Amino acid sequence: MRGKRWTKRVEGGRRSGGLFRQMEDSGSSSPPAPALFRNKYWILRHGRSIPNERGIIVSSLENGTKPEFGLTPQGVEQARLAGESLRKELEELGVPLDSVKIRYSPFSRTMETAREVAGVLGVPFDTPSCIPAMELRERYFGPSYELLSHEKYAEVWAVDEVDPLMAPDGGESVVDVATRFAQVLSSAEMEFLGSAILIVSHGDPLQIFQAVLKETKENSSFLDEVSDLKKRGMIASSVLSQHRKFALLTAELRRLV
Repeated sequence: MRGKRWTKRVEGGRRSGGLFRQMEDSGSSSPPAPALFRNKYWILRHGRSIPNERGIIVSSLENGTKPEFGLTPQGVEQARLAGESLRKELEELGVPLDSVKIRYSPFSRTMETAREVAGVLGVPFDTPSCIPAMELRERYFGPSYELLSHEKYAEVWAVDEVDPLMAPDGGESVVDVATRFAQVLSSAEMEFLGSAILIVSHGDPLQIFQAVLKETKENSSFLDEVSDLKKRGMIASSVLSQHRKFALLTAELRRLV
């Protein structure tokens, strides 16, 4: 990429401990086999934000948590409507609202989105049922892209398709983001049972998370592969490089499991 430095990640990531393989094996003695996941999962991209309105990339934690980069009035309304949609889905599925757990990125636009949804669902904000998770933050595109036009995303995505281990200088690769989202998923499965978990995050991270979750449903050892970059294989690369197939609109709610 002309004028940009890109770095390839080769270091090992934190292992997920074979959680899903253990879950699968634990029920193998008595058919039918138990569901791979212990909880139900929804994802929600934040509502329309001021960075969306201005057409700029705001991906650093320092900038993303500033109040001036929160939701627009339209985004607040979008978040409220997403909360209504989720409440309707939960009612149709017979899922009690007191089983809802909300985990959100600490960025202003995602925090404000989560607050609106929590209000609709009656989930107390800033309690164990609704807390920020640093692992759900925006993908950092590095200082070379920060606060520039969102049209620059196309440069990053072009590299993602070639090699998801490549990262913009000072920023995160697809695998970097996949690793931290895999850790969130593993932690949630260890901590909760029978919960309805809503993950409120950003466009790129949620695309990557969907790619991880889809492959995990088909290959229970995939989280281990994602979480250990030294042992990554062609499956991880081919899956993660196609994350743009899972794009979300602002405030789009999607059930995954």
